[in-house]
Amino acid sequence: MMKNHLPTIALVLSSLSSMAILVTPAHAEDKKAAQIHVRGSIVNFGGSTLKVKTREGETVDVALAADRKVASVANAKVTDIKPGDFVGIASMPKDGGGDGALEVLIFPPAMKGAGEGSYGWDLKPDSSMTNATVADAVKGVDGRTVTVTYHGKEKKIAIPDGTPVVTIAPATNDDLVPGAVVFIAAEKGTTGTIAHQVIVGKNGVVPPM
Repeated sequence: MMKNHLPTIALVLSSLSSMAILVTPAHAEDKKAAQIHVRGSIVNFGGSTLKVKTREGETVDVALAADRKVASVANAKVTDIKPGDFVGIASMPKDGGGDGALEVLIFPPAMKGAGEGSYGWDLKPDSSMTNATVADAVKGVDGRTVTVTYHGKEKKIAIPDGTPVVTIAPATNDDLVPGAVVFIAAEKGTTGTIAHQVIVGKNGVVPPM
């Protein structure tokens, strides 16, 4: 079940060589269409319709808006996370207390501060997405622990070894091929599911968010 406050990822391509990402909270009362995330593998892409087999096993048709933006992800390393970086970390509570990361997205420097905050997320039950600035990153026995700050608040998140760490890379409609893994931020209304942005896996790297 989606929570009422979800950061909606909007991809904006200003040119073939530059890209910006906005992550902003979407309030259910602000839009008539429900905000949803589609995760799965492409079955086929024809015209403006993307058929996706979701991780839940359902096959859905997603209508891509005329102004759709397509991006991909590229591998990064946990050691790339430095103080001052702006990151989006999906995490969930750990049994022993605190939060453990499920994935980390390192934002382009130009997007520092976009969608700042911590919100409910639907990667796993009880998960959250925190978009914040890294205050410090400390190496521990089982990985790294980062302290991030947002709106005057502070949160510590453990990043276990093996946690997916990615950054954004370019992509085009040509990358929307059968079998490619996608993460789609979409709106589900009375006329169907419509998407303005798609993140597609390339070169063996899949969207972990």
